[in-house]
Amino acid sequence: MTTLIKGAFVYMGAGFSKLDVLITDGKINTLGTSISTNGVDAVFFAQDKYLIPGFVDVHIHLREPGFSYKETIRTGTLAAAKGGYTGVCPMPNINPVPDSVENIGIELDLIKKDAVINTYPFASITKGRKGRGELVDFDALKELAVGFSDDGTGVQDEQDMRLAMEQCAKIGKVISAHCEVNDLLHGGYIHDGEYCKAHGHKGICSASEYEQIERDCNLAEETGVRYHVCHISTKESVDIIRKAKARGVNVTCETGPHYLTMCDKDLQEDGRFKMNPPLRSEEDKQALLKGILDGTIDVIATDHAPHSAEEKSKGLAGSAMGVVGLETSFAVLYTKLVKSGFITLEKLIELMSVNPRKIFDLPGGEIKEGEVADLALLDLDAKWSVDPDDFLSMGRATPFEGWQLQGKNIMTMCGGKVVYEAL
Repeated sequence: MTTLIKGAFVYMGAGFSKLDVLITDGKINTLGTSISTNGVDAVFFAQDKYLIPGFVDVHIHLREPGFSYKETIRTGTLAAAKGGYTGVCPMPNINPVPDSVENIGIELDLIKKDAVINTYPFASITKGRKGRGELVDFDALKELAVGFSDDGTGVQDEQDMRLAMEQCAKIGKVISAHCEVNDLLHGGYIHDGEYCKAHGHKGICSASEYEQIERDCNLAEETGVRYHVCHISTKESVDIIRKAKARGVNVTCETGPHYLTMCDKDLQEDGRFKMNPPLRSEEDKQALLKGILDGTIDVIATDHAPHSAEEKSKGLAGSAMGVVGLETSFAVLYTKLVKSGFITLEKLIELMSVNPRKIFDLPGGEIKEGEVADLALLDLDAKWSVDPDDFLSMGRATPFEGWQLQGKNIMTMCGGKVVYEAL
């Protein structure tokens, strides 16, 4: 099978070059300026479109096995492909928890059967993903998991995390930590800020996040583990990670599109604004944006967390935590950060495509001859409105509903196979 993409602006790392890209048997065969269409099985005329390495989301929830009424591996990866992703890393809050070779094998069998893009699951840190107690057999799981996380639960005991880090350091795998001190939550469900106080809600304090990050950065320095912090949302978290990097700690981190473009002033009494961590203050948002600029924040990940309509219908107090994001993330970030001149398109690709692969040792990230053809084709002029009824994900709860956006993925290719097309 040969495919030719003609006349695209092709991402070359430092910038873009107008090129033709010939793909043969799943790999990039030739880059050139006038490749003939003779003998080619499929041709995409991509003038004025931008060809990039497909995005990778290192923090999503596919809900299967165990919770397929929320999302399935097929629907979640179809949504990811629509969003321009060629790789995703699902978190381990599923049933059974991938805390053993047997249990992760169940998930991997479903991935092999139903995923339309590359899907690299996390194993849990603790048995049952309980955030404390018996640790998993890291060595037995190292070839099956992209990394280890108890996402949804912070590892509460310092000694448990130290031992986990020591084990992961030995095998060279990443610990991807959801940082949350349970004793500081006090039943909160939105940020403990002005909106919370004005509307009589229960707040989540910033310390519940950053205190555990500070503990873990010290442990990472002690153990030498590759330590990645999930979905940071507070100014203190940014500062702690910035200082840890400066003293040589092997720490990386991610934040989400909603934390970079919204704050608690944007909250409405609707479950589509409820996620964990919550939307923080304007000051926190500005600190995150500064962390993007200075390289403290390495990755933007969606934390795509679908729930049923009923679970998200109970307002801020009663709805389940989590919003969807795979189908809106690029356009939201392109519109709000790139079109505004805050960052370049190249920087956004670095945050969504290049850095995730580097941190988690995933293939791809470059468009060059011999590389696997995991690609996305972007129409930067496309203007559209976010309508959850158009989503391929089973989840519909998004804080971006109704937003007018610019920039859209129009074709995704994984291993040389077109898995999404809107040309």
